[in-house]
Amino acid sequence: MKLPHRRQFLRLAAGAAALSAVSRIAQAQAYPTRPVRIVVSAAPGSAPDILARLIGQWFSERLGQQFVTDNRPGGSNTIGTEAVVRAAPDGHTLLLVESSASINANLYEKLNYNFLRDIALVAGIIRLPLVIAVHPSFPAKTLAEFIAHAKANPGRLNMGTPGVGTSLHLGGELFKMMAGVDMVHVPTRGGGATLLTDVLGGQVHVIFGTSALSIELIRAGRLRPLAVTTARRWAGLPDIPTVSEFVPGYEASSILGLGAPRNTPAAIIDTLNKEVGAAFADPKILARFSDLGGNLLPGSPADFSKIVVDETEKWAKVIKFANIKPE
Repeated sequence: MKLPHRRQFLRLAAGAAALSAVSRIAQAQAYPTRPVRIVVSAAPGSAPDILARLIGQWFSERLGQQFVTDNRPGGSNTIGTEAVVRAAPDGHTLLLVESSASINANLYEKLNYNFLRDIALVAGIIRLPLVIAVHPSFPAKTLAEFIAHAKANPGRLNMGTPGVGTSLHLGGELFKMMAGVDMVHVPTRGGGATLLTDVLGGQVHVIFGTSALSIELIRAGRLRPLAVTTARRWAGLPDIPTVSEFVPGYEASSILGLGAPRNTPAAIIDTLNKEVGAAFADPKILARFSDLGGNLLPGSPADFSKIVVDETEKWAKVIKFANIKPE
C-alpha cells in the first residue's frame, strides 16, 4: 500500500471507529425507544416472576418506558430462553436469568442455543437460599444428626424435590455427593405445593425447598429447618446454620439476574447494569428484595458472567456424578 493511500485508510478507519463509538453512545442515550419485554421462563407468582415485575417497575420509572413481564413457562425453562436468543439485540427484549440456565447447559445434549454464547449477561440480582427441612417428628434435630441417620440407613430415606433437573434437585444431589449419603430422589408432579404436602404427610423424609416455599410452615412449627444451603447464613432464619458448617465447601442456591440477546450494544447493557445497582441503593426496593429472601448480587456484567460460568461448571460435575438424565 502506498503511503498516501495508507494514511487515507487509517484516517477512514479512525473515523469509522469514532462514528461507531458515537453511535453506541447515542443508542444508550436514546434507549429505550419503546416498551421492553422481560421474558420469564416461570409461571406468574413464582420468585422469578415477582422479581421481574419488581425490577421492571424500577426500570419503567427510571428509563421512561414500560418494562413488561412476558411469562413463557415450559420446556424446563428453555422456551423463554430461546425466545430471547432469537430476539433482536437492541435491548428491548430481556431475560430473567435463572439457575436452570446453568443446569440445562449440562442436562440436555441438544438445545437450540448455547446459553453462555448466545445470552449477554447484564446483572446479577439475588441469590436465594434453599432450606433443608424435615417433618417435626423426624428423629434428627440437627443437620449433623441427619447426616449420621442417613449414613446409618443408606437408601432408606426419600428426598423430595419439584422435579428432575430443578435447582432444588441438583442442590440435593450435591449434598448427597459431598456428605456421602445415599437417599432416594422422589420428584413430585405438582410443584411446590405438592412437595410440601408430601413432606407434611410423610411421603418423603426431607425436602430441599426454596426459602419462600418453606418459611411460613417453618414459622408455624410444621416444618423443622436443618440448614440453609447458601455459603453464609440467611437473615430470614438467622439461627439456622449453613450446610457448609457441617459439609465444608457446600453451596447451592437459586441465582436470579438479567440477560439480553448476544450482540446487544455494550452501552445498553451498561445502562441496565447501572440501574440495577441504583435499585440496590434504594431503601424501598431493598425492602421488597428482602421480602424475597436471600442475598443481593451487586457487580458488573463480568461479575455476573463469572457466577454463571462457575455455576455451570459445578452443576456439570453433579449431573455427571449422579448420572442425571432429563425426563
